[in-house]
Amino acid sequence: MAEPHRSGFACFVGRPNAGKSTLTNALVGTKVAITSSKPQTTRHAIRGIVHREDAQLVIIDTPGLHRPRTLLGQRLNDVVHETWSEVDVVGFCVPANEKIGPGDKFIAAELTKIARRTPVIGVVTKTDLVKPEQVAEQLLALQGVMEFADLVPVSAVDGFQVRTVADLLVARLPEGPQLYPGGELTDEPEMTLVAELIREAALEGVRDELPHSIAVTVEEMLPREGRDDLVDVHAFLYVERPSQKGIILGHKGERLREVGAAARKQIEGLLGSKVYLDLHIKVAKDWQRDPKQLRRLGF
Repeated sequence: MAEPHRSGFACFVGRPNAGKSTLTNALVGTKVAITSSKPQTTRHAIRGIVHREDAQLVIIDTPGLHRPRTLLGQRLNDVVHETWSEVDVVGFCVPANEKIGPGDKFIAAELTKIARRTPVIGVVTKTDLVKPEQVAEQLLALQGVMEFADLVPVSAVDGFQVRTVADLLVARLPEGPQLYPGGELTDEPEMTLVAELIREAALEGVRDELPHSIAVTVEEMLPREGRDDLVDVHAFLYVERPSQKGIILGHKGERLREVGAAARKQIEGLLGSKVYLDLHIKVAKDWQRDPKQLRRLGF
């Protein structure tokens, strides 16, 4: 007899930069969640959808949980807790190359509260960066942090055990039909994804003081009149202070041009069309602490 079809929701949690977005992308097989070497880059519960013969796994990518210092930080944490209460299974990501620290223990303590209702799988990420014995040590260390439904090492970069992670998550989904028929890979509106790709390009190579201070809104996205192979994208990059505007502009606007070129390449891949990207920088003073501005920028 054939196995029943399963469908449901999973999310990865972990402190910022634990490899959650990269793992989501590896499972989905295309780029839906932005990945950047800067912590705290994911702000929306972006969903990636894994289609299999036997299952449909919808991955919700949450922001990294951290002790909040600003209103934005508090909103991000609220998003995390709301997400946890809605999913069927949680993957707790800890990188193989970093010692388990207070941040991980803080998250584990929060997860323990839901673990009775929702299975939590411990995932040791970035195994390509360390020797096998270090992976084994990290698995043991993680085991001591909380009771997991399962433990698994994975490398999203070289594909090691990505399939196994999918199997472990799928096994814990309820039986049911496809939630998203038609093979979509994400249910995020394209404009949101485009804004995220621009933000990712802006974050790469910017000094450490900027990661939280960049927000992007796509004002409009339209096919160019009289051409079916070109899309015009008009977007604003928001920073909190004039000095940050200078950092992103770079010498004679060079840095902004690089950001535009990198983002355009990614957006063309996403939309499958040539793109004209019109990017402007605006200063929105202390937007992370201002409820009105947070709402306007989509938080």
